[in-house]
Amino acid sequence: MSSTKEFEAVVLGGGSAGFAAARTAAAAGLQVAVVEGGPELGGLCILRGCMPTKTLLQAAEVRHLVQRAGTWGLHPLRADFDWPAIRQRKDDLVRGWADYRREQLSQGRFSLIRAHARFLDPHRVALSDGATLAARHFVIATGSVVSPPPLPDLHAVGYLTSDEVLTLDKLPRSLIVLGGGPVALELAQCLARLDVAVTVVQRSAHVLRGFDEDAAQVVEAALRRETLRVFTGTRLLGVTRDAGGKSARFEHAGRVETVTAEEILLALGRSPNTATLDLDQAGVRTDQGRILANAEQQTSAPHIFAAGDCCGPHDLVHLAVQQGEVAGHNLAHPHRRRHMDYRLLVRVVFTEPQVAAVGLTEKEARAAGREFLTASYSFADHGKALILAATEGFVKLLADTRTGEILGGSVVGPLGSELIHEIVVAMHGRMTVGQLASLPHYHPTLAEIWTYPAEQLASRIPAGGNGVKH
Repeated sequence: MSSTKEFEAVVLGGGSAGFAAARTAAAAGLQVAVVEGGPELGGLCILRGCMPTKTLLQAAEVRHLVQRAGTWGLHPLRADFDWPAIRQRKDDLVRGWADYRREQLSQGRFSLIRAHARFLDPHRVALSDGATLAARHFVIATGSVVSPPPLPDLHAVGYLTSDEVLTLDKLPRSLIVLGGGPVALELAQCLARLDVAVTVVQRSAHVLRGFDEDAAQVVEAALRRETLRVFTGTRLLGVTRDAGGKSARFEHAGRVETVTAEEILLALGRSPNTATLDLDQAGVRTDQGRILANAEQQTSAPHIFAAGDCCGPHDLVHLAVQQGEVAGHNLAHPHRRRHMDYRLLVRVVFTEPQVAAVGLTEKEARAAGREFLTASYSFADHGKALILAATEGFVKLLADTRTGEILGGSVVGPLGSELIHEIVVAMHGRMTVGQLASLPHYHPTLAEIWTYPAEQLASRIPAGGNGVKH
């Protein structure tokens, strides 16, 4: 006979969103339990996402710079590499981050329960260890899993996922990457810089379809210059396997193409990890597995909240943390609700050149019917970029036609992941392009490049774009 334990709040999932929700609710004085059924603690970002992938990217980038040493008048080196050593450094760093998260979850602020859960009814979950938990509130933060393959043939042929690439004992000599999103391109460029012959096959007309086309074109050109083969605007027809390797057939530019490699990497995204939760028993509505939640992170069952990749709408760890905090606050303070605001949505791709955007892109502004002006400035005409020999790409600003308020910014170029935060700060303060242009910037720095499109826009807007509209 199973026992029932009661809590004021139960959080399903111990990743970034779940920990944020539990920490916030516990800080408000609630008795909280965190249920995590995975074999490891830490969540996607620490274990198989942001941190391990960027560690590998850094190793590949350092090697690439050494090989290009002649650019700066230095003698280039072969820069041989040791894949097991690269992997070991990644594993050591991940272990350190995961140990810290495990310590945070085990400090006693809330109960940590290692088990899988499924809903019995709106206020009870059954655990895989035989226990039952009852709670006044729940937060679902179960994350995501690698999306299933689009072709049944892939199961028979075999393929790698973005999770499995991180644990390879040996790199393949050649690789077909199915997908052109951030994860696909980051891993494609990283492995190509480690001597893997890489072919990217993307369905849409350009890679990185969440960004403007001009940014995607810069990245495509950069990848091709690094010897990657990039096919866009394709329709995948099938995959096969024989003694020569694994092949993918697809339509491209009116022809049927076939590419063959030692391995295939399926990088077509991730899906919400909700299939085993029996959410219908709790009255929680979903759309193709994704939990439907409002801006207060509340689901269709008012006492149940959701946060992170299981609900979206953007699968980004910094948003997952914010969503967890909003959920934890709102269940503890129902009369002082907080809500998510995606006006300052930041997106980053850690290819080289890096791509980043905040706020509205041009195509998003047009789709929303916003009146705006835009201006850009090239790194090819920027002093610090010339010093760095990193002249690919540009920065771009969008401003309200009447007031000059900054509506969005994007960058494709060196250290774009860092540069975008200047526009995050400006937009947080609802600055105008005139105000941004007037800010002092040290010379020569990459950051000063933002002042050039800001000055262009300020000259085209009444009163120099110095008015502010809240």
